[in-house]
Amino acid sequence: MESKLEKRYGFFTAVAMVIGIVVGSGVFFKAEKILTATGGNLKQGILAWLIGGVIMISCAYTFAVMATKYQYVNGLVDYAEATVGKKYAYYIGWFMAIIYYPAITSVLAWASARYTCVIFDLPITGGECMTIACLYLVGSFTLNALSPVLAGKFQVSTTVIKLIPLFLMAIAGTAMGLHSGMTKYNFTNYVSQSNSNGLLTAVVAAAFAYEGWIIATSINAELKNAKKNLPLALILGTFIIMSVYILYYIGVAGTVKNEVMMAGGEAGAKLAFQTVFSSVGGTLLFVFVIISCLGTLNGLMLGCTRGIYSIAARGLGPKPKVFSHVDATTNMPVNSAILGVFLCAVWLFYFYGANLTESWFGFFSFDSSELPIVTVYALYIPIFIMFMVKEKELNFFNRIFMPFISLVSCIFMMIAAYFAHGMAVVAFLIVFSVVMVFGAFIYRKSA
Repeated sequence: MESKLEKRYGFFTAVAMVIGIVVGSGVFFKAEKILTATGGNLKQGILAWLIGGVIMISCAYTFAVMATKYQYVNGLVDYAEATVGKKYAYYIGWFMAIIYYPAITSVLAWASARYTCVIFDLPITGGECMTIACLYLVGSFTLNALSPVLAGKFQVSTTVIKLIPLFLMAIAGTAMGLHSGMTKYNFTNYVSQSNSNGLLTAVVAAAFAYEGWIIATSINAELKNAKKNLPLALILGTFIIMSVYILYYIGVAGTVKNEVMMAGGEAGAKLAFQTVFSSVGGTLLFVFVIISCLGTLNGLMLGCTRGIYSIAARGLGPKPKVFSHVDATTNMPVNSAILGVFLCAVWLFYFYGANLTESWFGFFSFDSSELPIVTVYALYIPIFIMFMVKEKELNFFNRIFMPFISLVSCIFMMIAAYFAHGMAVVAFLIVFSVVMVFGAFIYRKSA
């Protein structure tokens, strides 16, 4: 008899999942890109964080309403099937399993290794960094595949740990900056003139830092009282994330000049912590940053290991009986997990060759940390439209107003990505199309 996923996660684990998956490396290493894109204009940078946060919260609210109505084995795929249909749900699941989950997870493995290398003064693009990234991938996979309950506890623990440096920097950095005048200096002095697409580029960068909350819906079938707990976790978690990010960004502005942050990248973030908390204290807090990245990696890996399972459980995709199998001992879809970590390795190889060294892929080099995220926003659009059409019993606010705001937000993200990435968008769309055509071929064989 086929095993089923158990109801093992509670409300606080769900909130920790939302916050823990999102809060991690993005707020640290994308802060540099946002400052650079806006020419060191702190006000415009904060606006980018605010716009990105509003987009995240509006979409999360709409999906939270859906979570009260639809439930099966993977939230986003459930919502796609209930609103648009089984075939579209398959394509959503296929994209998430083959591109989205492994691409973002591989970037997080590298980002975790990147901050580890900063601590030990190692190059962030060399063999040492990539070796550490591979070790982090394998370690996260092992934790999720062999002990899902322990992985959930690790997620809660790292969520608490990762908020410590953010809150401390937000409070202490702001206080120091107001006293020393650094905050005023950074708010009133710009490093350079931002380019015409600076704000749009900054918003797309912020989208990476905000992304991941939708992955929390992948534990839909394993969440106790999911119809109540998942919507609350999505709304509360996303609001906390936006607030923490903006406060942290202001806190950092009170410690070092914007030009130092723009030039230093990770070293700039390390200097900011050391300026406030001394050399030893700053280094210790930077260790917390690494732990926070690993917590995000753990949450992403949780979604990655369940990626192909979400469509195999519906009898679709390659070898559905194999990938829908749940191990009786670990209560995990182990075959799906193995495929997930293999795809992570493939995307890590691509990320290195396309972004960290002289490009190996020529025209087909694109930023796999941002474009898959924009794509998933594009895939939300039919879901929001059909939700507004079908759910006639809901009130105006939940059926029309919020889904419409979410819809506009998704369109904005697509426009912003075009101006931010240019022809790289075309390269990504070609790769995306090839993957989806292959998925269509498999669908015809399994349907």
